[in-house]
Amino acid sequence: MRTSSQRTRIKICGLTREADVDAAVEAGADAVGFVFYERSPRHVRLERAAELARRLPPFVTPVGLFVNATPEQVQAACTAIPHLLLQFHGDESPADCERHGRPYLRAARMAPGFDLLNFAARFATASALLLDAHVEGYGGGGKVFDWSLIPPSVPCPVVLSGGLTPANVTAGILQVRPWAVDVSSGVESAKGIKDAVAIHQFCEAVREADARIADAAGT
Repeated sequence: MRTSSQRTRIKICGLTREADVDAAVEAGADAVGFVFYERSPRHVRLERAAELARRLPPFVTPVGLFVNATPEQVQAACTAIPHLLLQFHGDESPADCERHGRPYLRAARMAPGFDLLNFAARFATASALLLDAHVEGYGGGGKVFDWSLIPPSVPCPVVLSGGLTPANVTAGILQVRPWAVDVSSGVESAKGIKDAVAIHQFCEAVREADARIADAAGT
């Protein structure tokens, strides 16, 4: 999935406030996520997300999370936030994900018996697969899935998600060796309200994992 010399990228998802965007940037996040799924407690209106995205400095990527959105809704987001990376969490087909001509992440809902390698082959054009817990509805519900379900030969970058916190992300990185990690509820004080201290602790735990991997490799 990655070499020992690579650092783990960090995405903080479900941002709704300026203070949370600023905290994520200050802590060293590589990407921040805006949820455009109206049934989510972290849903943010497009106009509001565009305002928040304008706070981002260069090299911090805005990500838009969609669940079975119409092409028009996705295109409107692409227009409002020019550098938006797309993230699909619903029942979207490969064609649905590709139609916008943008790099995209495809969420995979991990459960016993789920064929991740076949899923990866279907979505071969995805920039990465985001692995989340399988729960009722859409999204991972802040639940950790069994990391041993991930095969060692996934042919694309993997983003580990689902119930990550400052307390368990180091273990997740050491076991899975993902390209990136994604956190939402694990750094919140309430739904949609991020905790700046927890964001910093999460990013520090990721860096601790990377340091341990590098030490073990003798680099």
